[in-house]
Amino acid sequence: MSGEALLNAVRAGRTAEAAGLLDGMTDAERRACLPALKELRKELRTAPWNAGSRVAHPALHAAGAACHSGAAGAAAWIAAADMRWSQASPGVLLHVLGDRETDWLADLTYRLAGRPVTSRVPFALLSGLVALSGCEAPTTDAYVQGWFEHIGASWHGGGTVVQRLRQEPHLPGMVAALFESLDVTGQIAWLFGDGPGSWYNALAELAEEGSLDREVLLDACVARLLRGGVPADQRVFLRLLSSLGPTRDEESERCADWTALASQAMPAVAWHAQSVLASLALDGELTSRQLAEMSAGVLFRTEKKLVRAQLVLLGKVLRRDPSAADVLLPAVAEAFGHQDTEVQERALKLVERHVCALSDAGGARDRLGELTDDLSPGLRLRARRLLGVEALDDAPVVHEEVLPPAPVPARLAAAPDSAAELAEEVSALLAAGGGVAPFERALDGLVRHAHDDRDALVEALAPVVARCWWKDGDPRYARTGRYFRESPQGLEVVLAALFERVGTDTLHSAVQRGTTSGNCHHSALSRAFEARLWEVAYRLGADPMPFLLATPTWDTGLLEPDELVARLTEYRRLDARPGAADFAQALLRVRRDDRTKAAAAAVRARALGSPEGYRLAHWLTAEAPPLPESRRRTAGVRILLELGELEEIQGLFPPEFRPLGRPFTVFKDRWYCRHWGVMDRRHWPAVVPGRRELVAARLLRDISASAVEDSRADAALLPLLAEADGTAGEAVHLCVAYGLGARHPEDRLSSVDALLILAARGQLDAGRLGTDVGELVCRGAVKPSRLAESIRMAAATGAYATVWSVLRDLLPALLAGLATDGAGGGPVRGLGELLAVAADCAERSGARGDLAHLAGTAGRRGSSKVVTQARRLRTALTQEAAA
Repeated sequence: MSGEALLNAVRAGRTAEAAGLLDGMTDAERRACLPALKELRKELRTAPWNAGSRVAHPALHAAGAACHSGAAGAAAWIAAADMRWSQASPGVLLHVLGDRETDWLADLTYRLAGRPVTSRVPFALLSGLVALSGCEAPTTDAYVQGWFEHIGASWHGGGTVVQRLRQEPHLPGMVAALFESLDVTGQIAWLFGDGPGSWYNALAELAEEGSLDREVLLDACVARLLRGGVPADQRVFLRLLSSLGPTRDEESERCADWTALASQAMPAVAWHAQSVLASLALDGELTSRQLAEMSAGVLFRTEKKLVRAQLVLLGKVLRRDPSAADVLLPAVAEAFGHQDTEVQERALKLVERHVCALSDAGGARDRLGELTDDLSPGLRLRARRLLGVEALDDAPVVHEEVLPPAPVPARLAAAPDSAAELAEEVSALLAAGGGVAPFERALDGLVRHAHDDRDALVEALAPVVARCWWKDGDPRYARTGRYFRESPQGLEVVLAALFERVGTDTLHSAVQRGTTSGNCHHSALSRAFEARLWEVAYRLGADPMPFLLATPTWDTGLLEPDELVARLTEYRRLDARPGAADFAQALLRVRRDDRTKAAAAAVRARALGSPEGYRLAHWLTAEAPPLPESRRRTAGVRILLELGELEEIQGLFPPEFRPLGRPFTVFKDRWYCRHWGVMDRRHWPAVVPGRRELVAARLLRDISASAVEDSRADAALLPLLAEADGTAGEAVHLCVAYGLGARHPEDRLSSVDALLILAARGQLDAGRLGTDVGELVCRGAVKPSRLAESIRMAAATGAYATVWSVLRDLLPALLAGLATDGAGGGPVRGLGELLAVAADCAERSGARGDLAHLAGTAGRRGSSKVVTQARRLRTALTQEAAA
């Protein structure tokens, strides 16, 4: 009877009544109630989330916890996700669990505390269980975070943080756990705050008065900084370390730790460690060997502030103690290999000031001579003459140009023979996308297997499409039809047609009328690509094709004429009807540059006697027209291109393909675009292989947005454009120019890849690219600071001559602007970095000659980076070349 009363109380949400009934039950009676409570939990889990179901949850939460005889079951019930949003209060749970044995309560405590922080077990419950069981406080992430939030809450118990900490019995263990946890610090960093009442000052005060072991805290802070981690964590421990205020003896005892931190830690931590070591060194408490060891790590860091500070420190120590030159000057020379030539020159000047203090013993001079090989060519000769280790040939050595291997087109493999293998490839494409080769193989494989054995193909693909949202939908459902009517979504429309989840009327309408979306800059490419997919999907049900005609021979999208003729021959034998879009795509892909092969294939095509054979024969024998004329237009800071008409892609081509040949304008048909971030873009160069200028011109506005509007990933297609066939003309070079000034590093990397690929293929017009970039910089479309990072990245690959050939036509435009500003004008930001890369490239490539406006910049007064690097570049361009 008590079980029924308990269940009624729980259903009604009378938590206090349920707790009273539980107090009067034996363990056996509680266990007997558990099945009914579990059934009620299942019922509430599927019930609508309304007031009627919500009211029972707190009582159910408490009753279920009390009726479990095992600690594991009780912990799972208490921390269950479905109980999390409406649960019993910690006080009620402690009441119904309070009569358990202490060992059982301790087991429950550790199980709940071991749950992830996201389980959100209330700290009041955990701390109450610790008090009831008398066990040691857990040091799990959930308990430690809850403890810190509990102490840090201003409403808790009144008083300051330090006053609340003094009353905590588990203080040392909880503070120690903070240093061990990898995840908690970032979650509670906001609690530490600032000011006299902060956690930092509270812990420092407790350490000072002896409530916490000061040495343990210092060691823990240093150890946590050495471990590394996210900046938020590191700032907490660095601030705590500073609040503890280590004495000079405590700092001196940890010299090895400071050295490691100065070399490897995040900049803020490294700066602190460097400051500590600098103070010790200037006070004579750091040996020359220790300072040299520290310098070897710091001087290779990329942060110029740290490197300059280290060189200043070494200079001070050498002035005070010239006898340390044998040990410290080789450490200074470690900076000869720094990527920044200004750092190299600072280090060389320091060596020049103190080289006279070197002794003849110890080999320090020889070591300096070895390290001069790491200097830039312009400084290397100066250093060798200084050290008296001049080579037989002191003229600068020209480095061999290093470019990536030119990409070689790969032939597409045949479609998978088995439906199971095809299903695996389709699954990979749906999960991560893919390039032209895997996509075309899979598409052709779907057509072939659907023609030969559709049932076997559907069975193999069933697990692949199981998670597609349209899999279990009604094909008559408007949302499904609208989804595939607006876009085929790559292979999805073909798969949906196979599983009859898209209506035939929807596909027929798409084939007859094409896209429903408005025109934009990409619509000509997307309409042609999508028309073929809609046609394939429609023909699967209406008139299956044996295979596709337009499957390319090469991964660039090109199709060999012999293969197309062979496919048409097989179609003729099977009496199959080619798809209009598929055949149109095949014509655009077939190669015509080898006139002998094209003419021979045309003879065989004409002999077929079919309309497609005659059409192919005429296409192969016709002269390929030149690219349409282009015209530059400006839109704000942008430079864009317009294309003229290409009459060849008109006439007998299907309507969805004709926009490819129509004039392309900048200020028309761009009010609506649905192609942002779509994966189909990577297939667009294969729609018109051999004519990448048509693609580049239509993508130019998007790629320009990566520099002008700071968009992300718009330049990712540049390497594919560089690898594509056809002339690399004005549109391709403008795309690369914008990409070099992109906001995001991954876009700049793509642009550098494209530049190097074009150079490796002998298709880079460096003069055109340099002029375009210079014009974009002057218009404000490309920021020089971003451009400098891209140019430096390209030069670092070893392509010094290539990069210099671009800079040779880029720099005059920027230097001319500087000369126009007069003596009072300031250089554009990033010009110094560009001049530094140019000087490095000129030195390493052996470039010589004059550069417009360089002499005027180099002749300016002062020692700014622009002037310094201009002088260096002038020297490199005027010195004699190596024999």
